[in-house]
Amino acid sequence: MARRGSAFFSAHPRLRLGFLISAPLLWLGIVYVVALAALLVTAFWSVDSFTGEISQTWTFDNIVTVLTGSLYQTVTVRTVGVALLVTVIDVLIALPIAFFMAKVAGSRMQRVLVIAVLMPLWASYLVKAYAWRSVLSQDGILQWLLTPFGGSTPGYGLTATVITLSYLWLPYVILPIYAGLERVPDALLEASGDLGGKTWTTLRLVTLPLIWPAIIAGSIFSFSLSLGDYLTVNIVGGANQMLGNLVYTNVGAANNLPLAAAIALIPIAIIFGYLALVRRTGALDNL
Repeated sequence: MARRGSAFFSAHPRLRLGFLISAPLLWLGIVYVVALAALLVTAFWSVDSFTGEISQTWTFDNIVTVLTGSLYQTVTVRTVGVALLVTVIDVLIALPIAFFMAKVAGSRMQRVLVIAVLMPLWASYLVKAYAWRSVLSQDGILQWLLTPFGGSTPGYGLTATVITLSYLWLPYVILPIYAGLERVPDALLEASGDLGGKTWTTLRLVTLPLIWPAIIAGSIFSFSLSLGDYLTVNIVGGANQMLGNLVYTNVGAANNLPLAAAIALIPIAIIFGYLALVRRTGALDNL
């Protein structure tokens, strides 16, 4: 029986592939697709103001509140702005690091640098966030370093949030760009130099177009992770709020799950829109 099954799947490679990926796809469908569908449905329910129980009567009140409420509009703009700024900062930092790793460093140094990039991922998210809270505090090391030069720490707020998120997601941006640069032939860069191309001209006209999908792939990580984050802004953001905080508050203290579901649809819609825009660049193949 086992031999017959093996022979059958050997003769039908597509069926073999379908059988192998059926279990992961089923799990993905249950955990992700069904969860998103439940979230969408819950957004159209309401909470009884007297009993606090969820009423499964369909209504667009939560959607209208989220789309028209000044609070939600302000927090959405703030969240998208923070996510974009974090993404730009990470890309600007990741490009020279990834280029050095892929094109300058020797094989041994390359392995050391890859480990160095991955090492922060071994530490807990909360440990890193609270470490930055300590660094940025009024009695922290940053204040101690800047005081002799007349400077001061930015303290807790949006600046601290951007700094912390940029640090947290930087490895996720470096690695796709590093992988993209490794696929760029060295002979192509040498040919550009032989034809008189300066360093910056080669980087701008030869290297950058080739690694653009890898840059977009890295930006997907930093942008989406920043868009849905709520712990960092709670730890170092002071009194500022982001969309994740509003979702957390309505699920917990406010006990308004339908409104929380409606708010959660905002970052989901933004991410799907961003993925639709970058799909044609081939960036999704670099994830």
